[in-house]
Order: sequence, then structure tokens, then C-alpha cells
Amino acid sequence: MPSEIPDFQAYSGEGAPEFANEAELECAKILDYYGVPWDYEPRTFVLEQDEHGRVVEAFTPDFYLPEQDLYVEVTVMKQSLVTRKNRKLRKLRERYPGTKIRLFYKRDIERLAERYHLNLAS
Repeated sequence: MPSEIPDFQAYSGEGAPEFANEAELECAKILDYYGVPWDYEPRTFVLEQDEHGRVVEAFTPDFYLPEQDLYVEVTVMKQSLVTRKNRKLRKLRERYPGTKIRLFYKRDIERLAERYHLNLAS
């Protein structure tokens, strides 16, 4: 990703986060600006295993907000391609019922970008 990673103040993880896209970086900047403690991809949830216990399917949410005990996933996929991600979220909620997770869709990110004048060019 071409953008330079800022020196985050509210980041609670170890090592510098390596964002997959500009939308994740801009969301991190918003969290940091408002002083919301966050971590980037701190946990992978196993969704399915084969008969030998090997992981067949897993999901790693983009952000964890420890003060809210909330995972956040950011997707900038076209709405028509989000079906697979929604299926994974349903599996996560079934397998880990106490886990709070929120999915932000492309339209949500576009609204944030407009409101906060963010650069989301990928």
C-alpha cells in the first residue's frame, strides 16, 4: 500500500500494522484521531475444521476495539460480492455467540470518506 503509516497513538497492538487497503488505513486514522484504543487483526476465528482438526475456514476481523469488546470488519467489495463475507460472519456468530462484531460495507466507508474528507483511492 503506497500511503505512509502514521505514528498511531491509540494503537494497542505490537509491531506496525500492515493494512490491506486504504479504507482500513483511513478507519484506523479515525479511531486514532478520536482516541479510541484499537488493534489490527489480533485474532483469527476458526470457523470450520476437517475430521483431523485442520482448519478449513477461518476469519480474521480487521480491527478489535478493546474498550467496547468489539471486532470490526471493513469491506470495500462491491455489494454483490459481499455474500461470502456475510456467510463467514454468520458462522462466526454461531460458533462464538458472545463475540460482538460489526461489518462496515463499502457504502458505509464511502459515507465516512465523504464526511471526513478521507482519501480512499486504492
